[in-house]
Amino acid sequence: MRDLDLKTLRLLVAVCDNGNMRDAAAQEHIEPSAISKRIAQLEDTIGTPVLVRGRRGAVPTPAGRALLEHARTLLFTMDRIDADMAAFKGGIKGQVRVVASASAIAETLLDDLAHFMREPLHQDIKVDIEERFSKDIVTMVREGVVSLGVCWGNIDFGGLEHRPYRRDELTLAVPLDHPLAQRDVVSFEETLGYEHVGLQPSTAVYTMLHRAAAKAGRTMSYRVVVSNFDAAFRVVGAGLGISVVPRQVSQIYVSAGQVRIIALSNDWAHRRFAVCFRRQGDLTPAAERLLDFLCQQAAGAEEAATST
Repeated sequence: MRDLDLKTLRLLVAVCDNGNMRDAAAQEHIEPSAISKRIAQLEDTIGTPVLVRGRRGAVPTPAGRALLEHARTLLFTMDRIDADMAAFKGGIKGQVRVVASASAIAETLLDDLAHFMREPLHQDIKVDIEERFSKDIVTMVREGVVSLGVCWGNIDFGGLEHRPYRRDELTLAVPLDHPLAQRDVVSFEETLGYEHVGLQPSTAVYTMLHRAAAKAGRTMSYRVVVSNFDAAFRVVGAGLGISVVPRQVSQIYVSAGQVRIIALSNDWAHRRFAVCFRRQGDLTPAAERLLDFLCQQAAGAEEAATST
């Protein structure tokens, strides 16, 4: 297996994507006979056929499908390596990888990143963002998989450095005809007599709500468990339950007349995000510039809120 080369794997992927060697050859600017020879050498190396060739084209064998999956992963990784290394040439300032919680992404983070990348000073900085659960964010930052993580500020950062980011407020979304719909403020404990629409158990919101319920000597009853806030709003709008959601994310659904938003009186409903990283001195210039920008945006929003 040590004799496998990236070019042959790339050709295998091209054949499987196109369904035949002729189109794959045109795509890769190589003769079909050269592809056929490379695939034959590949099959000799691994000791089993990877393609079934027929009059209508070529399809992968079971072994070929397994190899194809690995090949796609490997080629994707190599492309990312090329992009990262290119970021240090030709005047490009760098590439920053960010992981963030669903709440942070759903609220202001994407807007802040767009603002950052639109500025002429940052035109040569690329940003990759991926959604993960808070506990996974800390792990990925600690292991150096990504430069920056954005998540709740009250989690265990396990020694990571972190700086405050934006604030948000958790509220209660209810159907328009729900018994609580005429209230302006409720406590979370008052909601425990109703069926909730919740997020997955691995999310920070789920953990926090269950701790609050346990502290009150109660349990939560779920009608539906969903994977994101958009789905939660849709289920609430359909009248199937109530849900604890960020206020900022709710505006579009309130405007559409699908749900009503009620303030929660609990102190923990007001929370703050944080940007975490291994050590500021280890950040690349591009990552440090993004960190400073996010913190400046947060400080500006807080100053504006204080002055109103």
